[in-house]
Amino acid sequence: MKKTILSFLVSLIVIFLSFEELFSQEKKFQESQLPQMTQEKIAPSYNPEGRRDPFKDLLAGRELKEKTGKEGVPQMSIDDVVLIGIVKAKGKFTAIIRGAQGFPYYLKVGNTFVDGFVLSINDSKVIFRKTNDRGVPLLRPRDITKEIKPEER
Repeated sequence: MKKTILSFLVSLIVIFLSFEELFSQEKKFQESQLPQMTQEKIAPSYNPEGRRDPFKDLLAGRELKEKTGKEGVPQMSIDDVVLIGIVKAKGKFTAIIRGAQGFPYYLKVGNTFVDGFVLSINDSKVIFRKTNDRGVPLLRPRDITKEIKPEER
């Protein structure tokens, strides 16, 4: 019985020492590879392989401009416009409207909208010519009149 215990202990010591030797060799190998890896410092590169380069500037120096009408009226529909007032200055009429967000805009004859333009302005009404509806051109343009009530003048 003593011989089996003694042989078992000796075999455990041998196994333990071999594992310790193995781990120490692995650490030495890793330590020897570490300085080589830090010295090489490889610069990253990108190979698109026919795909679009995700790092390329898509605008490429072009300026972004908001789409507006001829005279600076933003892209709004004639149906969204509320006539606030009409002013006569230097013999020409200027209409004051309120847009969809509630901001005032000044219109003259010829100003464009998404779906038409200002046809005429007189002392009590503004006539818009609607040339398309929801992006579809109309066969016959429609005239839309927006008036100011006499008590609001």
